Amino acid sequence: MSLVIAGILPPFTLNLWQDVQAMLQYDFMRQAFLAGTIVSLVTGLIGYFVVLRHQAFAGESLSDVAFTGALGGAALGLNPLATLLVTTVGVAVTMGGFGDRLRGRDVAIGTVLAWVLGLGVLFLNLFTRHSSGTGTGFSGVTVLFGNILGISTAQAQIMALISGGVILVLLFIARPLLFASLDPDVAAAQGVPVRLLGLGFLILLAVTVSFATMAIGALLVFALLLLPAAMAHQLTSRPFIALAFASVLATVLTWVGLTVGFYTGYPISVCISLLAVVGYVAVVGSQWVWQQLT
Repeated sequence: MSLVIAGILPPFTLNLWQDVQAMLQYDFMRQAFLAGTIVSLVTGLIGYFVVLRHQAFAGESLSDVAFTGALGGAALGLNPLATLLVTTVGVAVTMGGFGDRLRGRDVAIGTVLAWVLGLGVLFLNLFTRHSSGTGTGFSGVTVLFGNILGISTAQAQIMALISGGVILVLLFIARPLLFASLDPDVAAAQGVPVRLLGLGFLILLAVTVSFATMAIGALLVFALLLLPAAMAHQLTSRPFIALAFASVLATVLTWVGLTVGFYTGYPISVCISLLAVVGYVAVVGSQWVWQQLT
């Protein structure tokens, strides 16, 4: 049931400033906006290089691994964030080590990912039966779909520290990574460590997926990672402007999704991902119409 319908939260009005003030009077919403902004800024920046390097499959793979890693830690009585981080980074290093040899092995990779998801379901079953004591699977659902409204101050601080480190490293390697992404052969000929940069980027992607999973969930992190960056890529061909666009678009989508979820009672992560899909379709559709008219 929506909290608005139940009379717990104020209804939405046409006075947007008043609506914003009504939301921000709740501590859990302030934490949600802070965590959402942190996640959006990082996923926008990382996501642009995911699109540019055609590594959407890697992002999807790591989100699947994040699901299993978090639930594996919970089932074994370990820190879920720590096991999630170790698992995703380990897989990212493995993927980076194989490099181009992963191409053309879609069936093998798909088989492994199916096994990883199955292992995650097993961990979910073990956790809900033997660890949580409730059998409801609420914690498993949180890993899948996120619980941005339940982010604590300590979690937000950890997310801010990790995201700050990711952004600094990404900005430091942005120019050579851009060169290696656009023309890896020429970049290698110019002495750019293409393979090392690729490995480093996959590790940054794994770290981003790890802490974003705690906020918006393993299954929906991919939407915020990919779609704002894809929209930015469609809107401009200038890389650094596109990077800024991707972060801004991801942040706006998150803010709007939080607002819609607050006043309707629908899951926040679902609202964000649906808005991202609608936004991408609108951008692609408007460009197609413009091309037809011109």
